[in-house]
Amino acid sequence: MYVEPLADVGSAAAVLRALTAATARLHLPPPAALTGEWFGSRAVLVPSVAVRPVPADAVFDVPAGSGVDVVGGGWIGYLSYPDPGSDGAAPRIPEAAGGWTDCVLRQDRDGRWWYESLTDAALPGWIADALSRPVEAGRHHVDWRAPDRAVHRRGVLACLEAIGAGEVYQACVCTRFTGTLTGAPVDVFADAVARTAPARAAFVSGDWGAVASLSPELFLSRRGEDVTSSPIKGTLPLDRPPAALRSSAKDVAENVMIVDLVRNDLGRVAITGSVTVPELLAVRRAPGVWHLVSTVAARVDADVPMAEILDATFPPASVTGTPKSRARELLARWEPARRGSYCGTVGFASPVAGCELNVAIRTVEFGADGSAVLGVGGGITADSDPDLEWKECLHKASAVVGTDLVDALLAGAQDGVVQLAP
Repeated sequence: MYVEPLADVGSAAAVLRALTAATARLHLPPPAALTGEWFGSRAVLVPSVAVRPVPADAVFDVPAGSGVDVVGGGWIGYLSYPDPGSDGAAPRIPEAAGGWTDCVLRQDRDGRWWYESLTDAALPGWIADALSRPVEAGRHHVDWRAPDRAVHRRGVLACLEAIGAGEVYQACVCTRFTGTLTGAPVDVFADAVARTAPARAAFVSGDWGAVASLSPELFLSRRGEDVTSSPIKGTLPLDRPPAALRSSAKDVAENVMIVDLVRNDLGRVAITGSVTVPELLAVRRAPGVWHLVSTVAARVDADVPMAEILDATFPPASVTGTPKSRARELLARWEPARRGSYCGTVGFASPVAGCELNVAIRTVEFGADGSAVLGVGGGITADSDPDLEWKECLHKASAVVGTDLVDALLAGAQDGVVQLAP
């Protein structure tokens, strides 16, 4: 292990842009990034990594680190939500992709930067040179197109009917914005991170396209035997008092049902009697909204591979429903398009620091052709109102697609007619 302190090299977004420019200039694979609250740090950046398609059962296949003050290196990548949509279309980007890095640049809680390597290699000259060259933000724009409100409404009504029939107690019905990108995905991500500071943001890219996740949600954190998950269920716009979220019977019920599902999922691989709920129904701020967040903890034998833990818990409980298997079957009928990387997971597995994975919500999937897809959704319970569920989707999307588009959609929410400025 080699660790070296660095000078003040700027924000995570600035460092990511500098690394992107350097790798392009030197014909190296592009950088990847985690920003927010990963591994007790503000940011973990991979200077250069070849993110290539891999089998879905090969992701995050790294021995479980016990957790230390450094990350050093490891495997970074994503795993898509596995189910198709009703249209039966193929995945837009690889279902899983990732790559290994021997080193990272880490910004600690106090804002100090460090170069860390699993080997004895010192900071490469090209990285030092890149960090000394500030790079201006690239111009970018996504021309977003609104989701189909009628299709979303049919899905919500079908879900309410299934709840009334006793088929499910809750399910997360999603819709999506689609768009066309002018510029580079990394600039979209860097700008959004600088503006909104999501807790579990992540960016990976390759010849296949890019995944820019602005997630606030932790799917799994593993340190040796200790595994935790912090599902989010329950949402309110920031202009409402946060106490109103905690007092909402619908949102509380939504969260508690998912907590029970997470307990059940982790219980499949946990040491008997080790599953606990150390935090229940905490109100936390996220870009554009308040959320209800709970935490479920468990102990898992250290020799249990990540593939086995993912087999028990993936896809994340908060983006499926309960019972999970039936909810997934029905969602594949109600939602016309495959979710893709949205509702999957992006994260990092380090042999020294452990493994951390987000729930890939607030996530934009970019194709190599410049296409962009942003999924949004919400948990449906017996008390759900289709109009309010539509508004919740729009509020969640506002930090990514912009308030002008969302305001226009909200203005037309009563009669379904939306007129956007040219």
